[in-house]
Amino acid sequence: MDMIKRIPTHMDYVGQGRAEKLYQIIIVLFGAVGLVWGYTIQQFSQTVYILGAGLLLASLLTIPPWGIYRSKPLKWQDARNENDVSDGKSKKKK
Repeated sequence: MDMIKRIPTHMDYVGQGRAEKLYQIIIVLFGAVGLVWGYTIQQFSQTVYILGAGLLLASLLTIPPWGIYRSKPLKWQDARNENDVSDGKSKKKK
């Protein structure tokens, strides 16, 4: 059970952008190739199969949180004391 909890399940913000861009590139590329190939052999089913293969490939490359999607984690601020109600700015007296 402890081994399962150590599996990373998150992506950082930059990684989400990378995954989205890669996903779009793969889908458009496979869609274009499928369209050209399907038109060439006059089989729309081949277009759908090629696009489906692109969808499967894109999903395998972008849905799991691979290491390339977790390389720039955000630096969070330290938590404030529960009793601290200030806005964090110091006020100067004149």
